[in-house]
Amino acid sequence: MYANGTFKNPFTDFDFSKFAGEFKFPMVNVESIVESNRKTFAAFTTASTSTVEALKTIAQRQGDMIRAAFEDFSKHGSEVLAAATVEEKTAKQIDFAKKSYDVALANAREIGELYTKGQTEAFGVINERIAELTDEVKAAIAKK
Repeated sequence: MYANGTFKNPFTDFDFSKFAGEFKFPMVNVESIVESNRKTFAAFTTASTSTVEALKTIAQRQGDMIRAAFEDFSKHGSEVLAAATVEEKTAKQIDFAKKSYDVALANAREIGELYTKGQTEAFGVINERIAELTDEVKAAIAKK
């Protein structure tokens, strides 16, 4: 470092460009990254839209079910009041309870199926994009 009492910078004769040139830096294709992210964003947008539509369908169907239940309850009340004997009133109430239970089970099954369908569609889009993305990454690695 000190030759004849003077300071000599050790990096003065060092060629940084030659040193950096020895490293193999991967080339990044910015366009492919942007396109890949655009496709991913589109897939998530489609999945979100599908989810919202499924939830909208479920909410509408639940509203229909509640409306039908109130109509049935109102009709049942009129029938019970019109019955002549206590036994007839009791029989109508037992029939109504059984019918209500069966309808509730059918409605729960239908709502469950609607949820399953909505989630299957949304996750299907995401799964498809993940498979595409995996193929894109493999292809990008194979080019190098």
